[in-house]
Amino acid sequence: MTNKPTVVVAMSGGVDSSVAAALLKQQGYDVIGVTMQIWQESAGETHGAGCCSLGAVEDARRVATRIGIPHYCLNYREFFAEKVIDEFVDEYRKGRTPNPCISCNRHVKFDALLNKARQLGAEYLATGHYARVGYDDGRDRYVLRRALNNAKDQTYALFYFTQEQLAHTMMPLGDVTSKDEVRAIAADLGLNVASKPDSQDICFTQGDSYTRFLAENAPETVQAGEIVDVSGRRRGVHEGIAFYTIGQRKRINVGSAVPLFVIGIDAEANRVIVGDEEDLRARELIADDCNWIGVAGPEQAGHVMAKIRYNMNPSAATVLPGTQSGQINVRFDEPQRAITPGQAVVLYDGDVVVGGGAIRCAVSGNIDTSLASSNVEKAGDGSVKETEFELNN
Repeated sequence: MTNKPTVVVAMSGGVDSSVAAALLKQQGYDVIGVTMQIWQESAGETHGAGCCSLGAVEDARRVATRIGIPHYCLNYREFFAEKVIDEFVDEYRKGRTPNPCISCNRHVKFDALLNKARQLGAEYLATGHYARVGYDDGRDRYVLRRALNNAKDQTYALFYFTQEQLAHTMMPLGDVTSKDEVRAIAADLGLNVASKPDSQDICFTQGDSYTRFLAENAPETVQAGEIVDVSGRRRGVHEGIAFYTIGQRKRINVGSAVPLFVIGIDAEANRVIVGDEEDLRARELIADDCNWIGVAGPEQAGHVMAKIRYNMNPSAATVLPGTQSGQINVRFDEPQRAITPGQAVVLYDGDVVVGGGAIRCAVSGNIDTSLASSNVEKAGDGSVKETEFELNN
């Protein structure tokens, strides 16, 4: 019988990647465990920190020994700092709220680490992400689908895949229906991480110390400044733009008869802009740095389901090209709360990820007066002509 190909598994030291490695081993693959060294010497790292920390490496190594696979630790510290940490800091300097997991998946795991795995002779890189990867005969291409476990689906952070990357990626947990099932598998195998809590922290900071991290690396983001309302009237003083994100209500120390929320951050002027609940809602956004998985970008308006943050269900929307290359406009059927620059908008056709991009701003008004209006094909009655996305074009 022909042996199955070699798979490098990115082992973070958590239960998900550990079970992914164990399942592939059970299925007969030649499995190699790899943990990326990404922690920074200046971070005051402890053994109790998050994924890929010193303690996580020890957990991953014990799991590898238990299931009988080799394990290696690869140094990606400088590359991670350049591609993830520097971008994280720069986004906060611009008043945005970044998602470093998206950058890590895009640049580190499924670019640098996948390339290294292929150079070492492995056919695939596998991870413990909750998502499904496979070849779709009807579309004649590889697709990324939402996980069967909708509560744990991680496709929001994975939309930067290319066809070549998908062809050499495996995600064994995509068909698992619950996290309890994953923990049960780990317990049955006697893995030491079976009851290990999920990591909730940014991996290169500890606990809630991302603001201390920014104070050291971008001190201008923790300098006090003005809080103003939508009319520009001064309402109070903020503690530093790093402490605020769109939709936030805490730390707004101003007197008001109605609840006030952060609706904008002007990094250049070091101002936080506040408004009421209605000011927080918008139906349209502009995104750039877009990626399309196996499809071309929209040439005219098309129907999609879209989500603007990790922990939400997709909402019906229309997507169309923006006025600049690599840019799109997304208009939701219903207003969305707290569209946040720096986060991603991810587009779906059913359970298939079409693509996505980085949110740059929310847009007021309807789609005909948006920045993309000149690119919209109009029907005879002046309405927007819309077509469904064709994933098999």
